[in-house]
Amino acid sequence: MTNRQIAILHVVLHRPGVTAPLTAEVYDRVLDLLRGVTPVVEPLPPDAALLDVRGAQRYFGVDAVQLAKRIRVQALVQQDVDCTIGLAANPLLARLAANSSTTGGIHVLADPEAARAFLDPLPVLALPGVGQATARTLGGYGLDTVGRLAAVPLPTLQRILGASAGRQLHQRARGIDPTPVATGTPTRSLAAEHGFDRDELDPVEHRRALLDLTHHLGARLRTGGQATGALTLTVRYADRSTSTRSRTLAEPTAHTPALTATAYRLHEALGLQRARVRGITLRAEGIRPAELAPHQLSLDPADDRAHRIEAVIDRTTTLFGTTGLTRASLHRAA
Repeated sequence: MTNRQIAILHVVLHRPGVTAPLTAEVYDRVLDLLRGVTPVVEPLPPDAALLDVRGAQRYFGVDAVQLAKRIRVQALVQQDVDCTIGLAANPLLARLAANSSTTGGIHVLADPEAARAFLDPLPVLALPGVGQATARTLGGYGLDTVGRLAAVPLPTLQRILGASAGRQLHQRARGIDPTPVATGTPTRSLAAEHGFDRDELDPVEHRRALLDLTHHLGARLRTGGQATGALTLTVRYADRSTSTRSRTLAEPTAHTPALTATAYRLHEALGLQRARVRGITLRAEGIRPAELAPHQLSLDPADDRAHRIEAVIDRTTTLFGTTGLTRASLHRAA
């Protein structure tokens, strides 16, 4: 496979030397920059995008690697944003290549042999759609790497995981992904990220981080007069693999306790047991004006009191910043 046959770029964005996530404004400006390279851009908020550059290679008269280098330079010069880029023949391989690259690097999977050599030693957790629970199930059969998974006959894998999940994972283990790049604007969303100073195994610390994230997301939503209809949790592990779970809320809300309860359920659904967690990202999706969101009336005095306390915290934060009131549960005892 020549470089011109590499069709897909997975671009991950970050500010050099900054751990905080990109703002929505910066992310949108970088998307505009990417659309100047190719109109076939799929936004993956809060910090990534997928590009199909087949037409762009012909238009600019350069190959995909040269386009990737051009994107990195333009993003750095124009937006002070660096890019980690994976290049491959399909979205799955491009994503895995980007996740395995050093920060700010460009990783190319240029041919099937290189892709196979790259995939085989990866842990099954590296494959999209494989969480801790699925990995434990597969591990019980000795299928702890992508190479071992790829060697299993499809009927066997379907007996273990079910017909649909088995077929999908069978393809992914072989580096097959027919999914097209879906162009369009990103779903209106807000994201918050917590990075741990070390690989964190303690689920109590995971929940504390989730509480902090829902506190900040709720405050940002309420300050903007908005409500969210869904939450997506992404957990990043020490080996750079990730697990993602999403849940639609019973009703759109910006109420921190409701967001926290949903975030905890997403975390529990991952079935993490002594997982070495490097970071957690929580994204509020389907955001809409709060006055347009349907709301079920509650006669519970505790619910009304919680909303009033929340309003007081928001006002003090607006006036005094982080020195204002906050929840005691966010602080460790001295």
